[in-house]
Amino acid sequence: MSATEASGNPQATAGGIGIANLPNQLHKIVTKKGTNFSLMVVGESGTGKTTFINTLLTTELIEPLDDATRRKKQLDKTVDINIHKAELEEKMFSVKLNVVDTPGFGDYVDNNDCWLPVVDFIENQYEQYLRQEQQPVRKGIVDMRVHACLYFIRPNGHTLKPLDVRAMKAIGARVNLIPVIAKADTLSPTALRQFKKRVMDVIDAQSIRIYQPPVESDDDNSELRNREIISAVPFAIIGSTLEVKTEDGRRVKGRQYPWGVAEVENDQHCDFRKLRSLLIRTHMLDLISTTEESHYDKYRTTQMKTRKFGEPKPKKSENKKFREEEEALRKRFTEKVKLEENRFRQWEQKLIAERDRLNKDLEQEHNLVKQLESEIEAISNAGSPNNKFFRK
Repeated sequence: MSATEASGNPQATAGGIGIANLPNQLHKIVTKKGTNFSLMVVGESGTGKTTFINTLLTTELIEPLDDATRRKKQLDKTVDINIHKAELEEKMFSVKLNVVDTPGFGDYVDNNDCWLPVVDFIENQYEQYLRQEQQPVRKGIVDMRVHACLYFIRPNGHTLKPLDVRAMKAIGARVNLIPVIAKADTLSPTALRQFKKRVMDVIDAQSIRIYQPPVESDDDNSELRNREIISAVPFAIIGSTLEVKTEDGRRVKGRQYPWGVAEVENDQHCDFRKLRSLLIRTHMLDLISTTEESHYDKYRTTQMKTRKFGEPKPKKSENKKFREEEEALRKRFTEKVKLEENRFRQWEQKLIAERDRLNKDLEQEHNLVKQLESEIEAISNAGSPNNKFFRK
């Protein structure tokens, strides 16, 4: 049977059998199905995470917390995981967006292991997706895997803090990590460039894994754009949902200062447009595929090697509250042991001192006895007859 007979269309062989039309078919399928995209934001309070998300999506997806609520939250000394969902549609294509917020991260005096709830959430999403894949019926799988994590760095002008290094190491090993310098308008251009260099030096020295977008492209303009995006890492951003008026009369989103306006979408002021392009316009598909083919596949391979098919993941017996209580009990026990050891050493020293005193007294008594024996012997010799005979 010829290709013409099989297709029923004599024009099908004019330019081939129609394989070249496959991208159009895929485009229709993807457009109809849409996609899921999960974005996580991690950073200390006051770094502008909420403002950035609302600026990025041009809507108030996350309601900002007032000062009273934020102070009350800090008293809880816990890291929460809040999920905000939205469905975005543009040119007949829809994206089911999940924004994962982490209030309470790094807000306390003791921030040891404060990134564990973040890591646990990422791995739990992998685990839930893995369990759904193993079911006989896989229709309607809920995919909440985190495709990108924005880590907000406080613009202190120095470098990464130890908390940032440890948290970024743990998170970057499990998800596409994108470092972001918050509130870039608080640093001068020179200080910002120096701060970026210090941050990247620490990232390289500590072998922190961050997302590296692909550079090569068939289009020279796309390749140039990709290189510009990579050169901007870590992204310095300014977030603002307010419109202000510039000196030349333009209405732009930004922040008003006595010296002028810091514009959100001005590449001379910050990297907001580059970060938005990376997340949405140019590399969203690569973020999704990297999560699927690299991070999730690594988790899946590790679990399949250590577990039987369908076997649930062993629950971690470790609980932060119990761990703190255990540490407190261990500390009290150690202090009591040290106290008893000190008491024993003092008692031992007293015994040794008493033994030395008794030995000294015994030695003195022994010497006295010897002296008395010598005197008795001398007296006895003086009064004996033999002694008188020798005197004559």
